[in-house]
Amino acid sequence: MLADLSPLIAATTQWLTCAYPSGGGALAAALCEVQARQAVTVAAWLRYPTQMDAALVGMAGPGGSARLDWITGADSAGRGDDDPDDHAWRTWVDEVVASWAACLLTDPELAGLAVAAVAGGGHTAGAPVEFRRLVAPDDRDRRAAALLRHPDLLAPVAELHHSQLLDRLKPGEALIA
Repeated sequence: MLADLSPLIAATTQWLTCAYPSGGGALAAALCEVQARQAVTVAAWLRYPTQMDAALVGMAGPGGSARLDWITGADSAGRGDDDPDDHAWRTWVDEVVASWAACLLTDPELAGLAVAAVAGGGHTAGAPVEFRRLVAPDDRDRRAAALLRHPDLLAPVAELHHSQLLDRLKPGEALIA
């Protein structure tokens, strides 16, 4: 069984949905979150494909959201919210995973390649996993995640580590599982 990436996935998903929220009510917010979670899950599995990788990030921590907050203008400088408990989850945000997830959300072809790359890997062993809302969103999904899937809005985040994602997905290079 692979080490648990759920804190990293949950925090990075929360960061994406806070930075690029849905504006259409509870159902739209849920659909937006599902799409973000699927993209973050695939990105995390690509970034940490082995049990050792996942265990190491669990011990060392993923780095936090400070740079992402600064890039998107979501940093708390000057807002007076200094309570560390309000933002402790941000320490579990992984910048590379967020960047890769942004790439996947804005490029359907890349999302398909990424999902294919993690299929059958150690993270999916023993359980059927589906990423339909990531790779084949319907109109309702697209409306719910209009900001989350907007290439121009996500560009500053997606560009941070886009080349590393492309390197990871090079044809013929299997992931270690």
